[in-house]
Amino acid sequence: MVELFAGVGGFRLGLEGVPGRRRREPDWQVAWSNQWEPSTRRQDASSCYVRRFGAAGHSSVDITAALDHRLDGHEPTSPEVARVPPLPAVTDLLVGGFPCQDYSVAKSRSRASGIAGGKGVLWWQIERLLRGSDGLAGRPRVDPPKYVLLENVDRLLKSPASRRGHDFAVMLATFALHDYDVQWRVVDASAYGNPQRRKRVFILAERRADSPAHFDEATAGHILTKTGTLARSLRVEGTVDSIRTVRLPVDVRAPLDLVRISERFHTEDGRSPFADSGVMIGGSIVTGRTFPKSRRRQRVLGDVLIADDRVPDEFLISDDDAKIWKSLKAGKTVRRVSHRDGRAFSYDYSEGNMSFPDKNDRPSRTILTGEGGRTPSRFKHVVAFGGGGYRRLTPGELERLQGFPPGWTAKRADGSLIPDTRRAFFMGNALVVDIVRRIGRTLAEDRRNDRATHGL
Repeated sequence: MVELFAGVGGFRLGLEGVPGRRRREPDWQVAWSNQWEPSTRRQDASSCYVRRFGAAGHSSVDITAALDHRLDGHEPTSPEVARVPPLPAVTDLLVGGFPCQDYSVAKSRSRASGIAGGKGVLWWQIERLLRGSDGLAGRPRVDPPKYVLLENVDRLLKSPASRRGHDFAVMLATFALHDYDVQWRVVDASAYGNPQRRKRVFILAERRADSPAHFDEATAGHILTKTGTLARSLRVEGTVDSIRTVRLPVDVRAPLDLVRISERFHTEDGRSPFADSGVMIGGSIVTGRTFPKSRRRQRVLGDVLIADDRVPDEFLISDDDAKIWKSLKAGKTVRRVSHRDGRAFSYDYSEGNMSFPDKNDRPSRTILTGEGGRTPSRFKHVVAFGGGGYRRLTPGELERLQGFPPGWTAKRADGSLIPDTRRAFFMGNALVVDIVRRIGRTLAEDRRNDRATHGL
């Protein structure tokens, strides 16, 4: 397995298990990983990753420079790049929670620039591995991965705001260009018993030798509800709502130019053509809405909370600050003025009412990267404490909401402590480990049985 944009190791934890606690050899083993955050000098996420999994096969440099050297055979641009381990010649599975800031709902529409944004462009580093390297002209031979499993915010299917669905269409066309079939699903982790309402799109691709001769909406519906890897990992009801075929502006089964598909993509009604579930086989795309079905006990926020006498004082909220927190979470309508094209116009900005405190008997709201710190915020979690007081969530509780062992992000590789605000940031960027674990187990079974993931 190769892991890109590794963060603090959510994918690896889900697919390999906790180091030292494994009862058997894991189905998947990471041979090469990379984690580098360009906006910070100290690479705490990478250091935490190394503490948990070791340094073998890991690098913490700009992924572009790493692939320039180890995939394309360029001379290293720094001593750090020179120390990047060689890529494996054969990769069974490529995984990555590729950066989502350019798609995320945490940004306003005007600032969400999608695949063209500063972090959205990292999609093209994934594409380089889909392309592989032929080993000619001094380049190392690196085969394209057999499987690809990616995670991102569900807004990716509708990005960017000015051309809904454009970015995902380009991604699907990229997979088709490199001979991959694809399934995708928007998964709310709480629908499968996890204690957090967190919607993310999971994209699973398989490199194919041949496409089936027949593929239509009925076949796609069967894949989406019964036979596909995602359907068997995360069960859904037996019907697909509003199922339809999506046609891209060029024939993706023929050699194509991604620039052309990017330039020509548009929708007449301004809506994305991609629903929350879908499948692409041989370049043909069918999409629709599926409905989760889970028999697991529903875990809730209260299940991850520690006892009051174990909460450090710095997480308690004073009575005066509690009034500010409560005000921020109350519903309100504010008159605002915007300036555009030299003209000013006013509009009403409305926010709905949020629970104060957060309800312990329900799954939590989605953790965001700004969850840490004492500063009052509308979006941070507040829970009841003692006899009428309030507090923030601790880093260990945030880790448990994502399915990490408590304390996972507490220390760097050298044993020094990572600040609580950084630990909260890591969890806001992380994924729910249980969802990856479920998909990984089914995919490993498919690989052992040499079964195509689309179930045909």
